[in-house]
Amino acid sequence: MKELFHRVSIRRFEDRPVEEEKITEILRAAMQAPSAKNQQPWEFYVIKDKETIRRLAASGPYSRPAETAPVVIVPVYRTDCAAPAFAEVDLSIATENLWLMTDALGLGGVWIGTAPIEERMRAVEEILSLPAGLRAFAVFPLGYPAEEKEQKDRFDPARIHRIG
Repeated sequence: MKELFHRVSIRRFEDRPVEEEKITEILRAAMQAPSAKNQQPWEFYVIKDKETIRRLAASGPYSRPAETAPVVIVPVYRTDCAAPAFAEVDLSIATENLWLMTDALGLGGVWIGTAPIEERMRAVEEILSLPAGLRAFAVFPLGYPAEEKEQKDRFDPARIHRIG
């Protein structure tokens, strides 16, 4: 589980393609996430088209890092699932799995928040021409890192409250 202590937000990427096998492993990890009532409300859009990536990079105030990514994965969720109130929670878990596998494979990425901000969600949905019943959750650019960062230790014992 070293990825938990290694994963960082990478916002600049090498101009180098990502192997399909790695993309498949990343998506396998994402879909391995638990979900409410085992509803698995997720779908994943894998974007390599430069024009679509350019549009996604301009879709929100923090989306610029997508600009240099060779791949962008957009996790989306179905609204017609068993427990729709938990769909965004389920997608959070799946996206974290996606990110950890990205790191494990020697790649980098950054989770660009889309949901629950309606205007950001609609912007991404429009760019991808999502059908009715699918909602954009996040934008996740990934690729070979063009920057190095170290993860900061976030452990804070003051935030632990023990009872009993």
